[in-house]
Formats: sequence, C-alpha cells, structure tokens
Amino acid sequence: MIDLPIEDELRDSYLTYAMSVIVSRALPDVRDGLKPSQRRILVAMNDLNLGPGSKRVKCAKISGDTSGNYHPHGESVIYPTLVRMAQEWNMRSLLIDKQGNFGSIAGLPPAAMRYTEARLSAVAAALLDDLKLDTVDFVPTYDEARTEPTVLPSKFPNLLINGSGGIAVGMATSIPPHNPIEICDAVIKLIDEPDTTIDELCEIVPGPDFPTGGIICGRAGIRRGYKTGRSTMLVRAKCHVEEMKGNRHRIIVSEIPYQQYRDRVVEKIAALVNGDRIKGISGIRDESDLKEPVRLVIELKRNEDPDVILNQLYQFSPLQDTFSLIFLALVDGKPRELTLKEMLTEFIRHRVTVIRRRTQFLLAKARRRKHTVEGLLLALANIDEIIKTIRTSRTQPEAKQRLMGIECPASMMERALGDEGFRHFQLERGESDTYTLTSVQTDEILKMRLGQLVNLEQEKLTDEHKQLLEEISDYLDILASQERVYGIIKEDLEEMKRRFGNPRRTQISNEELGNIDLEDLITEETMVVSISHEGYIKRTPSSVYNTQRRGGKGLKGAKFDVADPIEHLFVASTHAYLLFLTTTGKVRWQKVYDLPQLPRDAKGRAIVNLLSLEEGEKIASCLAVRDFNQEGYYVAMATRGGLVKKTPLEQYSRPKRGGIIAIKLREGDELVSARVIGPGDEVILVTAGGMAIRFKESDARPMGRNTSGVKGISLAGEDSVVGMVVTDPSATLLTVCEKGYGKRTPFGPNMTSQESDEDAEEENGSSSARYRTQKRGGKGLRDIKTSNRNGEVIAITSVDDADEIFVMTAKGKLQRIAAKDISVIGRNTQGVRIMSIDEDDSLIAAVRVPPEEEAQGEAERVIPVEPTDAPVSEVENVDEADETGEDDA
Repeated sequence: MIDLPIEDELRDSYLTYAMSVIVSRALPDVRDGLKPSQRRILVAMNDLNLGPGSKRVKCAKISGDTSGNYHPHGESVIYPTLVRMAQEWNMRSLLIDKQGNFGSIAGLPPAAMRYTEARLSAVAAALLDDLKLDTVDFVPTYDEARTEPTVLPSKFPNLLINGSGGIAVGMATSIPPHNPIEICDAVIKLIDEPDTTIDELCEIVPGPDFPTGGIICGRAGIRRGYKTGRSTMLVRAKCHVEEMKGNRHRIIVSEIPYQQYRDRVVEKIAALVNGDRIKGISGIRDESDLKEPVRLVIELKRNEDPDVILNQLYQFSPLQDTFSLIFLALVDGKPRELTLKEMLTEFIRHRVTVIRRRTQFLLAKARRRKHTVEGLLLALANIDEIIKTIRTSRTQPEAKQRLMGIECPASMMERALGDEGFRHFQLERGESDTYTLTSVQTDEILKMRLGQLVNLEQEKLTDEHKQLLEEISDYLDILASQERVYGIIKEDLEEMKRRFGNPRRTQISNEELGNIDLEDLITEETMVVSISHEGYIKRTPSSVYNTQRRGGKGLKGAKFDVADPIEHLFVASTHAYLLFLTTTGKVRWQKVYDLPQLPRDAKGRAIVNLLSLEEGEKIASCLAVRDFNQEGYYVAMATRGGLVKKTPLEQYSRPKRGGIIAIKLREGDELVSARVIGPGDEVILVTAGGMAIRFKESDARPMGRNTSGVKGISLAGEDSVVGMVVTDPSATLLTVCEKGYGKRTPFGPNMTSQESDEDAEEENGSSSARYRTQKRGGKGLRDIKTSNRNGEVIAITSVDDADEIFVMTAKGKLQRIAAKDISVIGRNTQGVRIMSIDEDDSLIAAVRVPPEEEAQGEAERVIPVEPTDAPVSEVENVDEADETGEDDA
C-alpha cells in the first residue's frame, strides 16, 4: 500500500487522459489529415483488399475488423466515422465508396451497418499508396498482435481538402474543406517559391470550399484565419428571389451552410414564422429531390419586400451560420496551431520524407535483385561445372558449400554481365582475377529450374540486369537531388488535380458583414401610418401625396367602408421604433418597416396580425422613439377624463408580446394621447369643447407604469380631452374641428398670470395670441370657439411654416396641405376652412408631416439603438398609489 495525496493522483491521471484524447482521438495529424479512428478504418479496409476496383462488402465486416484488429472501442463508435467519410455533404473528396442508405442532407440517419456496403474510394487509395514500401513508421496495435501505421503516406493533401473538426480536452480543431485544385496549386507554388507569403497563397486559395456550396461573406475573416490560425467567418445559404403574380415574391434556397441539415432549416424557419419573429412569410415548402438535394421555397405575403425578409432569415435562421477557423493539428505528435503556409509546409515535409524512404526501400530491393541476377548469369555462363558440382554433392548444404568455393575467372563474369554490367560489378566487388558466389546467389542457383537453362532465359536475365542498373542509378540520383524529390511531389499533385479536381462550389463575396443590420437595407423615409376603426393598418410613403392648396377636396387615401372609417393617422420614419399605446392603457412595440407597405388606396392589413390586441382594445397614440435609455426623458400620457401622467421612457423599452401596462385607467376612462417629453418641456391639453391648459412637465412627478396619474385639467359637463402637445415657442398650435375648420395660434413664451391680462381679455371676448403657463388641474383658457359652423375639436398638433399637414375624413379622404397656408390668428376665434367636407362626412384626424430632410417622425428625439429580445418581467410597482391630484384641482 502506498499513501498518495488524491490531488496528485487526479492531476497525473487527468493529464494522461487529456493527452490520450488529444493525441489518440480528437485531433488530426497534419500530415495525412486523419484522426486515429479514420486511419484505422482505411487500414482495415486495405487489409481486406477493398480497393476502388474490388467488390464492396458489408460495413459490419469492416467495422468488426477495425474494432478487432486496430480500434478497441466497438463497432457502434466506428460505424458513424465510416459513414461520415462516405457522405458527400460532409466530405469535399469522399474517402469511402458507399452503397446503401448512408443518411441524407435532410438529416435522416443512415441504415444499420448490416445493410450497407462500402469500399475504398480512389482518394483513399491515394492516401494508402506506397504504404508497404517502408514509407512510414509502424507501431504495435493495442493487443500487440500486429502493427499499424502512425500516419499514411498521403499522396493526396487530405487535411485542407476534406477539413477536420474535433473537440479534445482544453482545445478544439475546426478546419474547413478546400478546393482540391487550389490546394494542389498552392503546394506547387510553395515548392517552387519557398518564400511565398500568405497573401500570395490567398490569391491561389481565396478561401474554404464547402461541399454544400453556400456563400462566404467577406474575406477579412478568411485572411485572419490563414495568417493566425484562428478566426471566424459568416457562411450564408445560396438564395435567389422569384417574382410571382399579384405583387408577390418567393425565395428559393438552393444551397445551405456547411454542416446544416435541410429539415432543421425548415423547422427553424417555421418556428420563426409561427412565433411572429418573421412576419412576411405565408408558407414554406420543401421541393428537394435527387436532382436538387436542396430546394426550399419560401413564399412571401403580398407587397412584402423580399430583401428584408431574406435578411431576417439570414439573421434569425440557420440560413446564415458562423464557422470557426481553428487550424489546430498534431505536428510531431504534439498539438500546434498553424497558419495556412505552415500546414502546406508540413505536408511538403511529410511527402519529402515519404519519397526518400520509398526510394531507399526500392533501392535496397533493386540491389538485392541485381545481386541475385548476377549470380544466375554467372551460373548460366559456367553451367557445366555448376551442374557437375551439384550432381556430385550428397546434400544441399554440401552443394551450397562447394558452389561457394568455385572460382569464376573475371573474363567469364565480363562475358556474362557485359561491359557496363561488369564495370558496376567491379565497383561493388573490387577488381580481381577471380570471383566466388555468395550465399544468397548459391541459394537462388539451387532453386533454378531446368527450363531456365535455355538461351532465351539468359537473355531475359541480361535485360533485367540492365534495367536494374538503370533503376539503381535513378534511385541514387533521387536521393542525391532535392530537386528530383520536389519534382516527384509536383508530378503527384498534378495527377491529383487531374483525377480529383473539380470546380469551386462556394462563392466568396466582398461584402464584409458583422451583425446584420436590416436598417442598412431599408431607405429611411417618412411613412404615413393609418389605422382604421376595425383595426386595419398600413404604411404608405408620404411622397405619394402631392401638396395641395387649402380648401381642396383631397385625394383618395384609403378604400372607404361605411362600417370601417379611418380613426388614427401617424407619421414616422421607417427606422423608428413605434410604441403603440392603446385606449386600454397598454403599450406594444413595433418597427415601422415591419408594417405592411401598401398602395395609397389600399384598405390595409388587420392589425391583429402584428399586435396582440385584446377584444375592444384600440390604438390611442403612436410614438416614434430612437433611444429608450435617455436620462430625463419620459412618456407623458393624457386620458379622456383629464388625467395626466409621466413615466420614465426606459420603462417601456422591452414590452412583452401581449403588451405591458402603460397607465392604470379608471373605469370608463381611456387613453387619448401620449408624447415623449424632456427636461423643461411644457404641455398643452385641449378639450373637445375648445378649452386648453398649459403647464410645466415638472408639475407632474414621475410615476410607475401601473399608476393612474394626476389631474391635468378640470372638465366642465360632458367635455373631454382630445389631445396633448409639447409646446414649442417657435411653432404654432394647430387646432382642427370636425367640420373642416381650424387655425394656428402661437404658443408664445412662458408666462404667468401676473405678467398677463389674459383673464380680462377672456371676459371682454377679445382674442389673445398666446397661451400662458398655469398650474395643472385648472379649467384652462379658451383655445377655439366650437360653434355650429366648426363643430367640436377633433385634433391638435404643433406645426411651423415649413411643415405640412395631413387631414383625413371618416370616409377615407385625405388631403396634404402646407401649414403656412393656414392663418395664424388668436386663441378665442373660429378659424378658417382647411378642407371642404361633405355633409355626411367629418374630419377624424390631422397630423403634422415634418420636412423631408428631417425624416424623423413626429415624436423622435434621440439616436437609434437596436432592440433587445431579452425577456422583461412584469414589474407593476414604482408608485402604487392611485393618484388623482384632487388636492390640486
């Protein structure tokens, strides 16, 4: 018994285990590009004489022999390795010639090994070529019953062409496949010019060449991997777009990224569509067959942009994958991270060693045969004495001994070997008058048959001797000349190119991509977003509406439906994030470019396809936001009942699919307006009865989402709030009434009651050109006279002379007019005609259109950020009090 600290034993045992995994399992050898399991399978098949021209045998036989003779880990481990070497979607050049079901690119498993058959491919035969010519070292097998090669001679540069992948202990390798012609050309280039740089090699080998094709995005990752041995690159599926009838498109996927399975790609895309991650797809079909192993048809909905959908597929589905380049392989039995040039150099070094060892083996063999042939020729020249000696001997040992004692004159040897042969003979045996036979020669003479005594046989031996002399001279020249060795390597590579070369399958684009940004593919422009009473939504470029003079009839903006008039109209940039605040006090998030873009007169698409609205829930306001993490910015909300509330903008940055609470509403109340406000802002509330109140944002303290807010304005009778705007001293407040009348009134600077005679002017019926600042909760001031001519106020917005206005009627008519065409007059007035309204129609919306150079949307304030998909817990705290501001009334 030996006392040993357990930590020492664990450390030593684990190190032994780790090195065993690294050297004997997971990592390929840089010389032949094979892992031990792969090499043993090929050697076992070579032992069974399963060459390219032989009959295939059951894979169970191959697996059994491999397991029994070389790899003691069971057939269940060996068979998957054998299968992978026979799959054309995994190997660039197949090592196994298969017959039967070996799986498919769809992801189907192979049949059991008792049903499948295999033999070596021509590529594998090239790897094994010259194995028996002492070209590589052999070591005992696990049971020491036989020996196995430590590496294959590998005439074919397998590591870079077929690649390799494996995870060891503390390290991993990921070498992509390459094109056979390119790799062979690169090796030849490096042989001819050893100082070739990696950049020059990259001109020959532009990048990996996957068996499944695809597109590699950019060359920077490839170059970095070739130069450092470690990098990543983006691989995309090969797709093209086909146009269909009815303004529809479909995306055809013909090649998928390396090591992705077709069925898995289909399942992932279907999950994205069902989970509303990608919304523009109407269906996906798998039309693959034997002629086209990959053909996926993705049909898009009407009017969807195929470029946007395709790039969403690249971003979220396996149609785009990141492939790691880790050029880690065993060099002299040790793991080492290599550059492209170092990997090619190691292959050249291996081939030089193989060719020199093969030449030395063949040289020794030729010399042995030449020695034997010389003895046979000498025996034929002196055949009478040879026969007499043999016949007079009683035993073979005696005959051998007597034959070795026979002295042959030099003239007889010269006559038997010829002048050239005798000269080489003298160089080896030295000059002498007589020569004797050696033990090897006498053994061969004793084995001679009588038929070999004919003259024709002697001529054959003479010709063979001359041929052997030429071969020996050639072998010696090869061993003496490095250029001859390199020439043989290049000849072998040219043969490999001719036999196994084929065109490149993977394209390499010059487009350098990091994370896909869909906004880079979408032109930023101002969009008119409209929502109908029944919940149909669309977006239309604002540029399709031509500016008209005020008082015109307008253009048809949507197909009119008596039961479904337009209720809401928003203007925002395509790159903005939209916060949809509903009448029930919830908020939902959406991108403008994700909304369906439809023609001006189209009805739209049901909003329930985009937002998970509950029964009776309608859109009250829409905010275009670029950054949710701005300190000091809030979402200010106003309800129909006169309550206001502000909540930090960041609390609305990540809504859940079903929406989150924006404001806690009282029974019978609903949200009517929301705006993004910042430090120092002031807001104005306007009621349907034409009253307005202006107060500072600081009068309402910040509250949590699940609160009701405080009183913003005291309402008289059945009056209600219709809107809220943020004041702008350089702009004017546009007030629009339901019968097509409205006006603009300057906001004016901040004022208090002490600085203004506003109350007196109100009593005398005179109009004022400005709104003074009050405390929230008051009754406010007169904004516009809501007479029978005007009707009630339906909308307010802040505009200046550079702005334009969209106004829309309940029957879907829409007019775009310049704000400067609307008169600027005082508060307590009736205004001017903005749009001519039919008797059975009325205005329902009026929205400001910003100048085209801004293209930022109505409520935009800050720089855009990408949204996050991380889940957000529903936190309903911050301020649980149901504040109403009764004390401030």
